[in-house]
Order: sequence, then structure tokens, then C-alpha cells
Amino acid sequence: MRRAPWLPHFKSMRIALALEYDGSHFLGWQTQPGGGTVQDALQAALATIAGEPVVVTCAGRTDRGVHALEQVVHFDVAAQRPQSAWVRGANALLPESIAVQWAREVPEEFHARYGGRARTYRYVLINRAVRPSLAARYAGWFHLPLDVAAMRAAARLLLGEHDFSAFRSADCQAKTPVRTLHEFAIETRGERIDFVLRANAFLHHMVRNIIGTLVYVGKGKHLPAWAGEVLEARDRARAAPTFAAQGLYLERVEYAARWDLPRQEHPELRIPVLL
Repeated sequence: MRRAPWLPHFKSMRIALALEYDGSHFLGWQTQPGGGTVQDALQAALATIAGEPVVVTCAGRTDRGVHALEQVVHFDVAAQRPQSAWVRGANALLPESIAVQWAREVPEEFHARYGGRARTYRYVLINRAVRPSLAARYAGWFHLPLDVAAMRAAARLLLGEHDFSAFRSADCQAKTPVRTLHEFAIETRGERIDFVLRANAFLHHMVRNIIGTLVYVGKGKHLPAWAGEVLEARDRARAAPTFAAQGLYLERVEYAARWDLPRQEHPELRIPVLL
């Protein structure tokens, strides 16, 4: 059907935005027929602002219970709106467990997923004999004392480009298990241990499977060299069980400077668990 010549025509524009969310309130990122996901809530709010259906593409799909400090998405829309509408307007419609941080118009070549050069995930673990209460939704927990030095030694064996099949979920749909782990830091603050991993991309459950393996090393079940043996074996059955989702945060997604996207300093300070 041809458009009537007197009707106004607006060229579609591409918008990038970043949001943080409390993953404990949702069934994960990806839309489901029954709703209840972060994507469902965000698309509904943006559609109300735009006055038309909106479909968003994210930098990295998170599982149920996993949080985000800076999830980046893009969407195409014909509606002409000020950038503030995509932030304050959307936040007025979103549940309190999701908040848009910024929005920018970007060229149509920008892609939230394929344009990401690196991603940083942070896993927050409470290491004490008694399980946490207030932190239960925002941190993992392990009851036995963990040897941080041993876990750091094990983590160093995973740096670089490798086939991470041993830490890959059976449901992972990635075309290749090869990833480059650029940085792996383990930070301590009292009873809290933070595992910070920066890579070009991650496989499904890769971070949580690595954390489980390091906890095995930290509690003395295996020596640090075992982590390297598991990696080389490329066999998921050789690694430890997948660790809990609650402590995992998508902290940052990095893009080329030419996109001129905002960069938030120290997003980890927004984590509710600060011991």
C-alpha cells in the first residue's frame, strides 16, 4: 500500500541507551510470551513514549537473577522525541527495578551487540560462615574461608585467547567457544570478594562457571593449576558446578570512541552490597 502524498514522512532514527536493573525482579533479559523480562518492560515503556512498537537489541542477554549496571541497547524509531524523553519519560513508566541512565541518537551502523569491543562482568561474593540476609539478592555466598591468593593464581591461567568450552553452558548458542579474557582481577573488602572479568565477549554461563571453579580452588579442593587443566580439557564436566546468579553484574560495555557514547565512572559503586 502506497503512503498518501500529503501524510508527513519521518526518517527512522537509531537510539542507543544504557540502563541498570535489578535482575532479581525479572525472568532474565530476553522477551518471553508471558512477559516478565527486562526486555518486555523496557519495550513497553519505550513504545508508550514513541507511540509505536519498539524492539530493542541489547549488548548482552542476562539470565534470571543477573543484574546490570550498564546494559546498552539500541532501537529504531520514526517518532521524533527529545533525548530526555527516552530517559526521564521512560523512567516514569518503568518499574523501580529498571532505570535508563542515558540515551543518544546514533548512526544506523551502530549495533549494541556486535559493536561492543569489550564487556566487563563483576561477581560479588560474600565469604563468611553465616549466609547473608540483606545481600541475598545481590551477592553470592560461600561459607568456608577462601584462599584469595590461590584463586588469583588460578585466574591468571585463564587470561588470553582460549577455547572456553569447559566453562560454556550446554544451551550456549555462540558460534565459537573462543574468547579473549583481557583482565581478571580479584578484589577484597572485608567479607566481600569481587571477581572482575573483562573480555571481548562471554559465553553463556561462562563467568558463573569460572567462579565455581575458582571457589573449588579457594576452598582447597584443587590446586591453582587445576583451573588450567580444566581449560585445556575443553570439557564442561571437568569444571565445577555453575555458581549462583545473584552476585553477577554486567558492569560495562565498551565501544569505539567514534560513537561518542557516555562513559560512567565506577558503576560498581551503585551495587547495593557495600561491606
